[in-house]
Amino acid sequence: MSISSAINTATTGLQVVQSQIGVASQNIANVNTPGYNKRIQSTVSQAQAPSVSAGAVTRVLNATSLKQLRLETAGAAYTGITANVATQVDSLFGIPGSSSSLDGLLNSYVQSVQTLADDPRVSSVRTTVANNAAALAGSLGTISNGIQTLRTGMETQLGNDVKAADGLLKNIAQLNLKIMGAKGNGGSPDLLDQRDQAINDLSQYMDVQTVEQTDGSVTVMTQSGLTLVDHTTPASLQFDGAAALSPQTVYSEDPSKRTIGTITAVTPGGARIDLIAAQALRSGSLAAAVNARDVTLVEAQRQVDELAAGLAQSTTDRTVSAAGGTAIDISGLKSGNRIALSLADGTKIVLVASSTGTPRIQTGDVDSSTALPKSFKLGSDADMQTAIGAALGANYTVSIASGKLTIARAAASPNPAVTTISATTTVPANAADTKSGDTEFALFVDSGKNGELYTGDFDAGSQLTGFAQRIALNQAVKADNSAFVLASSSTEASDPARPQLILQGLTTKSRTFSAAVGIGGVRAPLTTTVADFTQRVVDTQGANAAAGQSLDQGQQIALSTARSRYANESGVKIDEEMANLIQLQTAYGANARVLTAARDMLDTLMRI
Repeated sequence: MSISSAINTATTGLQVVQSQIGVASQNIANVNTPGYNKRIQSTVSQAQAPSVSAGAVTRVLNATSLKQLRLETAGAAYTGITANVATQVDSLFGIPGSSSSLDGLLNSYVQSVQTLADDPRVSSVRTTVANNAAALAGSLGTISNGIQTLRTGMETQLGNDVKAADGLLKNIAQLNLKIMGAKGNGGSPDLLDQRDQAINDLSQYMDVQTVEQTDGSVTVMTQSGLTLVDHTTPASLQFDGAAALSPQTVYSEDPSKRTIGTITAVTPGGARIDLIAAQALRSGSLAAAVNARDVTLVEAQRQVDELAAGLAQSTTDRTVSAAGGTAIDISGLKSGNRIALSLADGTKIVLVASSTGTPRIQTGDVDSSTALPKSFKLGSDADMQTAIGAALGANYTVSIASGKLTIARAAASPNPAVTTISATTTVPANAADTKSGDTEFALFVDSGKNGELYTGDFDAGSQLTGFAQRIALNQAVKADNSAFVLASSSTEASDPARPQLILQGLTTKSRTFSAAVGIGGVRAPLTTTVADFTQRVVDTQGANAAAGQSLDQGQQIALSTARSRYANESGVKIDEEMANLIQLQTAYGANARVLTAARDMLDTLMRI
């Protein structure tokens, strides 16, 4: 090797080592920078000359670990919100067994009614029963208000998260453009880091996946396959949220019926897609907030609404039943009262009385998820006979005479026979009629309908929806608590009939709670007492909170593991960088010695 070749080799070696020292220094300086990936610089051997040159600066990146990190990030965001919501809902019901909890208030109410049944003459006990009843109704209202506050919070969070996610999509598209422009110069690790970090941030909101393109850009999609960023064109995310939510404001895939916000994506291709209706979101904070707003909290609202309805109807409603073909008394039917038919093949038909004849009723609104709901308009016996007959069809014969209803299979009909017929009637004529002589009386009323009776009607929408917010102690009973005992002016002051009615309605008389409460099993109604249902609701919310926290803890561990794995493979390690610097310094010194030796040789030659 000539002296000139040695000098050239040493010089290029110094330049390469100097560049690599700069890369190592950059790694050390960015050890705590979020999203920064370790850089390395390779060397390129020059074939025509015995020397090397500096290669491209590349990132140390494990695509599999990065993908797993994003999946776990989305999962942790989902479980975090889910656990937080479940915990807050559970706290609304109070500490189980405490005097201020829902089950504690119900127990106090039951005990006071039991005391009244033992001695109905004590005025102070009637006052205690009234106070306990009012406290129980107030607790249901507080819980319901809390649930709607949480739903409103989810609505607000959705708006904020959609705005943040939309900004990230735009940022990713802009970074795609810059990276595509820099690709001819070997690309930019800094831009690549920025884009990866933006996608990592996006994964907190949505479950995303990426596909690298040959031009240096990445296509960003949801796990369900919806394209969010195509080269340099991002989808636009929009949210048309409501200011405040109530039990009546619900999501619907039909825009004309939807009364709360939805997430709309305007794709790079120009299509408008309702992401909730399309079920495009499976994880991340957006999916969690939607699920909490439209499922978890709606179910919790239905539970307290059903409980409120059970309390109200436990003292007002009377149910009669008989075998098919036997007459039952339906006199006094009110809008919302129901006639139930059980058929030989297991089918159940629920006939809902209506003042208008056109109530807004759906299958999930009746007690059983498998029952077929129909409606009929109230009127004279002849009018109702015609209306019920029309609702059932030609295969059944309907007869009403003097308020007595008979339903049977028509002669030679192929349809299954009617095995059982039952009717539930709200007995009091009105809420103020507390001493009509009937044992049944209105203890709780609907404050949202001017203190009227609760009958569960559907004429102006479901009266059940949001009833927990409106249930209140009947003012007529509050003003005259003798109504707890006196069914009429001739009732003995020691008559325990009404206290026993209240007690039976709470602890021994079973009623069917809709499958929508989510307690009786998958799409199955629950038949139990009001007291037992209350305890089940409290237990269910406690179990949901515990399960949510447990799941979130496991997911957080999974996220921590994914972060550690990714950092171990792609992050900067100070010890490694310092060891690398020592090696580079040694190489730098060696190349410098070559140059020094070459210089000394040239000096010697010049002196000869």
